[in-house]
Amino acid sequence: MDRPLLFQAYEWYLKADHDHYKSLQALTPHLKSMGFTAIWLPPFYKATSPFDVGYGIYDLYDLGEFDQLGQVKTKYGSREELEALIQTITEHGLLPVADVVINHKAGADFSERFLATPVNPDNREEPIGEEREIEAWTGFRYPGRAGKYSEFVWHYFHFSGVDYDNISQESGVYKISGHYKDWSEGVSSEHGNFDYLMFADIDHHHPDVVEELNRWMDWLLESLPLRGLRLDALKHIDTGFMSHFLTRLDGRELLLIGEYWENDTDTLIHYIDQMGHRVILFDVPLHFKFYEASIRGADFDLRTIKDNTLVERMPTHAVTFVDNHDSQPGQSLASFVEDAFKIQAYTFIILRQDGFPCVFYGDYLGIDGEYARDSHQWMIDKLLEIRRDHAAGEQHDYFEHPNCIGWLLTGDEHHTPLAVLISNGAGNEISMVVGEHLSGRAFVDYTGHQEGEVFIGDD
Repeated sequence: MDRPLLFQAYEWYLKADHDHYKSLQALTPHLKSMGFTAIWLPPFYKATSPFDVGYGIYDLYDLGEFDQLGQVKTKYGSREELEALIQTITEHGLLPVADVVINHKAGADFSERFLATPVNPDNREEPIGEEREIEAWTGFRYPGRAGKYSEFVWHYFHFSGVDYDNISQESGVYKISGHYKDWSEGVSSEHGNFDYLMFADIDHHHPDVVEELNRWMDWLLESLPLRGLRLDALKHIDTGFMSHFLTRLDGRELLLIGEYWENDTDTLIHYIDQMGHRVILFDVPLHFKFYEASIRGADFDLRTIKDNTLVERMPTHAVTFVDNHDSQPGQSLASFVEDAFKIQAYTFIILRQDGFPCVFYGDYLGIDGEYARDSHQWMIDKLLEIRRDHAAGEQHDYFEHPNCIGWLLTGDEHHTPLAVLISNGAGNEISMVVGEHLSGRAFVDYTGHQEGEVFIGDD
C-alpha cells in the first residue's frame, strides 16, 4: 500500500446514541481528502449492553440485526447503517478494517455447573484452592437470532476459564476442568500464564470452537466487503490457533493488524515471525516512548525516541500510534500521552517515512465524558496536509541534541525539501544540509508556530 495511513474511528467514551455509523459516514470524504487509506471500525458485534464499547462480546453473528439483550442496534447503530458506512468507505477508495474479538464471550443466556479450580490471579499456574463445582454464565444459545447464520450453542467446555462463581458468589480466576483442558501454552507469560483475560475465556484448542470460529470468519468476509482485520488481544490467544487462523486467510488480500500489548520489541518481532510475517503489530514500545516524553518534559532525551522500537527494528511491520482506546484515562492500560507532547508525537509518526501511522479518534475529534479531552484536529490536519502535499524523497535524520531532533525529506522533481523539527525545550537549533541549489531560498513554518523565514546559506 502506497503511503498507508490508518484512522481509528472510535474512542472509549463515545455517547451510546446509536448514530456513530452515520457520523463516520459523513466524516469519510474528509478523511479521504486528508490522505487516509484505511478506517479501523469499532467492534460492531452485539455486546453486553447498548453502552458496551464492543469488547464485551455476546454474539459475533449479530451486527445490530436481532433483538438480543434488550437491544437491536449496537452502541454504534444497526447492521444496515454499518453496511452503508462500509459502502461509503469503499466508494472513497479506503479500506474498511474490522475489529476481530475472539478471545472471550460475555452476557451469556444461561448458567452451568461444572468443575473448576481457583488460581492465583497474579500467577495463573498456582492453584489457591481445591477443584470444586462452581456455577458460571457460560451458555450461549442466542434465542433472538434463532439459529440464523449459525446454530452453534456454546457450553462451559468451550471455555478455559471464568471470573465468577455463582455458588460461592466469589470473584476470581477459575480454571475450568476437563479432559486435556489447560491454559494455552502459546500465550504471554505475564501472570505465569496470560491465557485468561476476562469474562468467559474461549478455549482455542477445542475442535468445535476452532471449527465455529473459522466458519464465523468465512461468514463475516462473505457478508461484508471488508479489506482488513484488526486482531484483538493476541497475547491472550494461543499462537498455534492464530497461525492456522491467519493461514486460512491467505489469498484474500487482507490488511492484518495485530494488537499485542507488550512493551518489549523482541517479543513483538518473535510474534510476527511466528505468524509467518502475515500480521503487522502496533508499536507499543514507541507509544511508551511518547508517554515517557510527555511526562518527563525536557528531562527526556529526544535522541532516544525510536531506540529499540518496532518501527526502528522492523519498520515494514510497525503500526505507529500515539494513543488508542486502551491507553485512554480511566482504562486498565491508561498511559495517555499528555498534551505537552501530543503534537510532537503525531509529527513523528505522520511525517516520517517508516511505519504505518494510525490517528486516534479521541485525539482527532476529542473525548467525551468524565475524562474529556479537547480535539487536536486543526493541528493534526496541518500535519496531514504536509504529509500529503510536501513529504517526499529520502529521509536524513539529525538526532544530535537531547532536546531538539529533526529530519530532512529531500524532496523530488515535484516537491521541495521538507525540514521537520521536534523540541521539548526552548532555544534549540539544528543545522541541516538541504542542497546548494536552494541557497538563498527561504523556508517557513507550515504549522504557524514560528513566524518569519529561515534563509538557506551558501554552506
